[in-house]
Amino acid sequence: MTKVNNGEYEYGGLCVNGFLMLFFLFLLAPALLAGCVYLVAQTDNPAWALLAALIGLVIVVGAKGFVVQEPGMARVLIFFGRYVGTCRRVGYFWINPLLTARKLSMRLRNMDIEPIKVNDKVGNPVLIGMVLVWKIKDSYRAVFDIDSASLGVGAATIVNSGALERFVRIQSDAALREVAGHYAYDQSGSDSSELTLRDGGDATSELLENKINERLAMAGMEVVEARLNYLAYAPEIAAVMLRRQQASAIISAREKIVEGAVSMVDIALSQLEKEKVCEFTDSQKAALVSNLLVVLCADEPAQPVLPTAAG
Repeated sequence: MTKVNNGEYEYGGLCVNGFLMLFFLFLLAPALLAGCVYLVAQTDNPAWALLAALIGLVIVVGAKGFVVQEPGMARVLIFFGRYVGTCRRVGYFWINPLLTARKLSMRLRNMDIEPIKVNDKVGNPVLIGMVLVWKIKDSYRAVFDIDSASLGVGAATIVNSGALERFVRIQSDAALREVAGHYAYDQSGSDSSELTLRDGGDATSELLENKINERLAMAGMEVVEARLNYLAYAPEIAAVMLRRQQASAIISAREKIVEGAVSMVDIALSQLEKEKVCEFTDSQKAALVSNLLVVLCADEPAQPVLPTAAG
């Protein structure tokens, strides 16, 4: 047997084609049993009776050794308390019926982590949730390195009782809290290059995957993908932060409006001077600039005022 990582190794013991054993146990062995029974009746020899009993025992015990295994599944095999390997063979076969087999799914699994309340880098409480894609990497650790009592299940049922899912959920929650503390929810200063939870994207996902894998490696599991699927301010500060975001949006919009208005005024003065429509003194230019800025930056349409000559 060749060992691989973390104590797991491939089962190298008795493993026979299942159809061949079907022929032996349910056709050949019963025929031998019938022959022994016939000889017992004819000769009354106790040796034939003993042989018939042994053949019957072989049929009964051997019938427990048949295994059907699909792709993506594995069986952790234990012989009277001793780990003897993990069988990943696919198909219909027969193994030692005295082995205890714990069936494991090595396929990808999806898990939705409900939103939890955490504090971001600047201390704001936020609600954050994620979705995980994970799988079992090391069957030995997944079966033997998790204490089933701490997860509220018996040792014999740990594989199929959801204990692994509970372990992944608990460790993922802890990793999510740690990662959330590395980033602010949103940009709060002048540094627009700072990564945040809202726009971190692949960077936050990569850090989250690394942190979760560090915690799950001890139990023989790994995360293939981890991504945030819910992010919001906690209810107690959501209204205040909404007003702050609205104020920031208004300021940004005003900056664009003023920038555009100044550009339009400059173009207007340049065109008037170039076309020599009229000449302005410095005070007239200042008044024209002021009026144009009021018109262009106002929230509502300006009301024209027409001068009239005195009668």
